[in-house]
Amino acid sequence: MITLLLISTRNDALVDLSSGLKKDEGIEIIQVESGLKALDQISKKFFDLVISDETTVDITGLEFAKKLLQVSPATNCAIVSPLSSKEFHEASEGLGILMQLPVRPDEKQAEALLKHLKKILLLTNKR
Repeated sequence: MITLLLISTRNDALVDLSSGLKKDEGIEIIQVESGLKALDQISKKFFDLVISDETTVDITGLEFAKKLLQVSPATNCAIVSPLSSKEFHEASEGLGILMQLPVRPDEKQAEALLKHLKKILLLTNKR
């Protein structure tokens, strides 16, 4: 079972992403609305991947990634961001972010994200 934590208040914008992720029967998705709640969940349970929306109730996705790096540096993270790929790279350099997702990610992006994640989990012997 692959466990994902999704941080967002925009269910409508992420419905296609969630749908794409749920196509894989081995996926469990837990959703929270704030970065601080997510960090609390991470302190209690291991997640294979955390997906943070561009803005949560309390912090931005990039701010969350910085906090995650301090609390759980081995946790994989993807961020929804409207930045261009160059701007995102500059803003996120050194944060170990697995993937940038567009503001309205679709099922194809979900499939690509899971493909990358599964490769990492195989390489690190976590699955």
